[in-house]
Amino acid sequence: MATRPTWQGYLRLSLVSCPVALYTATSRSGEVHFNMLSKETHNRIKMIPTDPETGPVERSEIVKGYEIEKGHYVVITDEEIKGVRLETTRTLDIERFVDDEDIDRLYWNDPYFLAPDGDMAVEAFAVIRESMKKAGKVALGRLVMHQRERLMALEPRDKGILAYTLRNRREVRQADEIFAHIKDLKPPPQMVEIATKIIDQLEGPFDTSQFNDRYEDALRDLIKEKEKGHTIKAPEEPKEAEVIDLIEALKRSLGQSGGERRKATSRGGGAKKPVARRAPAKKRA
Repeated sequence: MATRPTWQGYLRLSLVSCPVALYTATSRSGEVHFNMLSKETHNRIKMIPTDPETGPVERSEIVKGYEIEKGHYVVITDEEIKGVRLETTRTLDIERFVDDEDIDRLYWNDPYFLAPDGDMAVEAFAVIRESMKKAGKVALGRLVMHQRERLMALEPRDKGILAYTLRNRREVRQADEIFAHIKDLKPPPQMVEIATKIIDQLEGPFDTSQFNDRYEDALRDLIKEKEKGHTIKAPEEPKEAEVIDLIEALKRSLGQSGGERRKATSRGGGAKKPVARRAPAKKRA
């Protein structure tokens, strides 16, 4: 089955434009999903829309409403929503070019593939793509998708363009909301030096084959065992090692290779590593 585009319209750079289609660049089809069943019959549970006063409601009788104050809604029809049309509903207009490092990582959101929509669009699309590649910049534009206007970041990728939705400023929380209470502590240089050497030991290429979801793999194994009718025994809780002294923990970590650390984690069942703590200060007599 051919992949269906999420959005179709026109990509425009000044007076140059071409029809394009936007496709999601990620897939969730491989994830483990559970259905809600009746405990007694194992039939799937149906979610029936219900009015708290009159009971079940037919889907054809459901309308959209925006709550402007508690219990007070403004009803909006689908036709009225469709009537709210911006130019970006059908056109992804490139507004400016920026360096990718100028875009804070907090703002990057979901990835998409942007491709020419039809053979007639290939030449104009290639002109825009190659000019972007030569400039070495990220293009910013806007489009309306899923009833929202979204800022898009575009960059050349192979024969197409990789497009990211960017969060708007109202969606991004300020770091100070979380980080403000952290004490401004400067750790001893010796500890930083040892930790830096540990980082050097763990340095390596980004290999996507190593980053599978081990929790989901464990769920699939559990499902297979249940399907075979096997009794599932709860595993013992892994014991967390008590770290007595931070500097000692760093030295011991430096003595281990990355492979040894990964094996130790695997033996512990993937348990969360304990946080290293300083040894409590001894009271003077």
